[in-house]
Amino acid sequence: MPDPIIPTKIIPGGVPLPSGPPPPGAVPPWRAPAPAAPPPPPPATPPAVAVPAPEPPQQPDPQIHVHVVLPYEPEPEPTRWQRLWGWATSIGRPWQIVGALTLASLPLFGGHSAATLWASAVAEARAEGGQDAGYALALTPLAIAVIRIVQGGGTLGRLLLLAVSLVGLMGAIDLYDPVTWITGVDPS
Repeated sequence: MPDPIIPTKIIPGGVPLPSGPPPPGAVPPWRAPAPAAPPPPPPATPPAVAVPAPEPPQQPDPQIHVHVVLPYEPEPEPTRWQRLWGWATSIGRPWQIVGALTLASLPLFGGHSAATLWASAVAEARAEGGQDAGYALALTPLAIAVIRIVQGGGTLGRLLLLAVSLVGLMGAIDLYDPVTWITGVDPS
C-alpha cells in the first residue's frame, strides 16, 4: 500500500498558481517574520584584583646528567665449554674434582680402586638379588652424594663419594634393562 499524500499548501480556487518554488531563505506569506534578537547585554567590568608582590626568584633546579651509550651490545652467550666449566666449578674447586677422580680410580686395594670394588659389589648384588637390588644399592649412595653436594657444596669427601657411586652405577646397569622396562619381557 503506497504512502498517503499529505498536502503542505492549499491554494484556493481562482487564485493564480505560483510561478515556481520560493527562493531559498524566503518566508512564506502566511508566516510572520521572526522578531529581532534582543541586543546583547553590556559587558561586565571585572572586579579589581589586588596584584600580589613579586616572589623572589627561585633557585634553578639541579641538573641531572644522563650518559647513554648507543648502540647497546649485550654480552655474548657463553660457549659450551664455558658453561661446562662453570657447572664443574660450581660443584667444587677444580683441584677437588681432580683429586676425587684420582682417589676413586687409584689402585690402592691389591690392584683394585675404590670405584671398581664398588662396581663389582653392585654387580654381584644385581646377580644375586636381581635388578631391583642392584639399582637400589647403586642409587642410594649416589642420591646421598648429590643431596650433600647440593646442600653444602662440593668437598673432597663428597666428590669422592659421587665419583665412586657413579662408577658403581655402571656395575648395576645392563643393556637389556630398557627393553625390560618398556616391554616387560625378561630376556633371560
